[in-house]
Amino acid sequence: MKTNEELQRKVIEAINWEPLLSAAEIGVAAFDGIVTLTGCVNSYAKKEEAETAAKNVLGVKVVVEKIEVVLNDKTQKSDNEIASEIINTFKWHWDIPNDRVQVKVENGWVTLTGSLEWNYQKEEVKKAVSVLIGIKGIINNIMIISLSKDRINKKDIEDAIERNKIIGNTAITVEVLDNAVTLKGTVESWFQKNEASRLAWKAPGVLEVKNNLQVELAQ
Repeated sequence: MKTNEELQRKVIEAINWEPLLSAAEIGVAAFDGIVTLTGCVNSYAKKEEAETAAKNVLGVKVVVEKIEVVLNDKTQKSDNEIASEIINTFKWHWDIPNDRVQVKVENGWVTLTGSLEWNYQKEEVKKAVSVLIGIKGIINNIMIISLSKDRINKKDIEDAIERNKIIGNTAITVEVLDNAVTLKGTVESWFQKNEASRLAWKAPGVLEVKNNLQVELAQ
């Protein structure tokens, strides 16, 4: 198990490795697997990139993200300008049915609502919005309403996890109740935790994935 100093150094190295980020912008503290990120960046994309980089470091159990987006004259935009850019961005994404997504912008914060059939579409909406300049934060409240009438096949999800080379050797239990999937057990990294969710969302009929996996390093 890494010491606090080792984990802090690994997270700083991971952040420095990302082209968008600079160590001068992000402060990193580590204690017993809990990593706290602080500092100021000039875009939401940097804020999200820093969190993702930290989560993917082996040994990180929890990320407490306290990074603030501070805009300057070049990045500051009005809510109307941001809303207009989001609408135009959706037009270039064939996989986003923009007639089913509603956008609200208030003081640079974007709230996404509406309903989509697949979780990957929900993620694509957020990804498309997150790279735009002038955004301080995103609240993704889009609901998943599957048109599939199939019952969720628990074994299909278990098989998908087992054959996945990233998480196939981890202790994951899959529970299914109506249209909800719950993942329990332990994995060795946030990357594995996110990968398990991604696989579960692919099953037809899934409306909710509760990811209760704990991140624990193998002894």
